[in-house]
Amino acid sequence: MTVPALRSIFSAAAAATLASLALTGAAQAHITLEQRTAHAGSTYKAVFRVGHGCAGSATRAVVVYLPAGVTHAHPMPKPGWALDALPASGEATQIAWRGGPLLDAHYDEFVLRAQLPAQPGPLWWRVQQVCENGEVDWAKVPATGTDTHGLATPAALLQVLPAADAAAASAAPTAPAPADAAAPAGHAGHAGHAH
Repeated sequence: MTVPALRSIFSAAAAATLASLALTGAAQAHITLEQRTAHAGSTYKAVFRVGHGCAGSATRAVVVYLPAGVTHAHPMPKPGWALDALPASGEATQIAWRGGPLLDAHYDEFVLRAQLPAQPGPLWWRVQQVCENGEVDWAKVPATGTDTHGLATPAALLQVLPAADAAAASAAPTAPAPADAAAPAGHAGHAGHAH
C-alpha cells in the first residue's frame, strides 16, 4: 500500500472518530440529573450536571424551578456563587446560583436536596442557564412519554418510582451473621478478642 493511500485511510478513520466524539458531546450537552430515578416520598439529592455554556459563552447563573409536589428544598452553597431561594419566605419554588463564571470548556454540578412527591411518575425539572451572552431555558418536555430525542432544550427528567418498591426492599429480611462465625475453632464466643 502506498503512503498516500495510508494517509487517506488514517484521515478517514480520524474524521470518523472526531464525528463520533462530536455526536457524543452533543448527546451529553444537556443539563441532566446525575441520579435519574428515586422513590416517591423520599428525600432526593438532585445533582444538576452542567457540561457547557451557551454557544461558547460562560455560565453566570443556574436557576432550578422546582416541580409541583417537590418540597423542603435545601440548596448546597458553592464557593464563588451567591445562592437565592424564591420566594424568600414559605416554600421555595426556585433555587438560583449566581456568580462564577463557569467557562464553556468546564464542567460543574449544582446540588440541592428536597422531598419528592408521594405520587410516582416522571418529574420534569426546568433549569434556566444564564450566560454572559445569552441563555438557555432547559424546559422542553415531550408531548407524550419521556423520550427527549429531538428536543433541543429538554428539561431534566427524574423517574419517580412507587414508594412500595422502596418499602419492599428495606423490609426484606436479612439473616444476621452467627455470633461465632468469625471465631476460630475452639474460640467460640471470643471473636475479635486477643488472648
